[in-house]
Amino acid sequence: MPPTPSLTAGTEPGLRIWANGSLYADPSLAVVHAHDHGVTVGDGVFEALKITPAGPFAVSRHLQRLSRSAAALGLPMPDHGLLREAIDAVADGRSFAHGKIRITYTAGPGPLGSQAAYGPANVIVAAAPIATPAPPTAAVVTAPWVRNERGALTGVKSTSYAENVRALAYAVAHGASEAIFANTVGNLCEGTGTNIFCVFAGQVVTPPLSAGPLRGITRDLVLEWYPVLERDIPLPELVEAEEVFLTSSMRDVQGVARFDDRDLASQRPVTAEVARVFADRSAVDLDPR
Repeated sequence: MPPTPSLTAGTEPGLRIWANGSLYADPSLAVVHAHDHGVTVGDGVFEALKITPAGPFAVSRHLQRLSRSAAALGLPMPDHGLLREAIDAVADGRSFAHGKIRITYTAGPGPLGSQAAYGPANVIVAAAPIATPAPPTAAVVTAPWVRNERGALTGVKSTSYAENVRALAYAVAHGASEAIFANTVGNLCEGTGTNIFCVFAGQVVTPPLSAGPLRGITRDLVLEWYPVLERDIPLPELVEAEEVFLTSSMRDVQGVARFDDRDLASQRPVTAEVARVFADRSAVDLDPR
């Protein structure tokens, strides 16, 4: 059995961190080795899930994806039972209704290079409040870089996130809240932290996983709950899209009001219907399997 978590007095309201068996209210007390491979070479994976007033959403799906990502990097399989205890520890007794949980799972201590880590794996689960709801619409820009749809990290939610940080900073500098990547063959791929959907002649279309996007939890649920066609979308075809929307764990279903220099229609009936279906279905099933 893992050690009983201890709660340490903290100075940052709302932020709760569980690290390797202990619960901390003061984030400065939750530390990792300076030679942890998650720090030195980005050898780790993570998940981010929302907390609703009813509790954390889609925990099972997030843990399953964490395991898929860990397997892709050759990390030991994470202990789902321990992670559920950690999620409960940071979510129970919280002072906020809406929040975010971040699970970080690294290879643990290792050499100062790309050789295999020594371990054991490092496990951190953190929770913090977020503003809610997300804005109903967003402005997005096309990233000046591309995703490699055939790379070793394709489809892996890796802690090697600097590419996304750089692209998101580019978006903010251009008056947007998200950057959208094409892949190496010029087809639409994904955002820095979102999946993207387009509406053509009333049909919802999204890039297939073969185009290189992360298999988003919200993306999966939209595909299960609403008719969606998966196919490659050449970047020039975006000018024909009647509506564009994003999905992610923090945004749910969010319309796109501006894409680069193009203002999209103010009326987004298909997006609104997808958002309604997602809200209705997710409200009655906190952990859709």
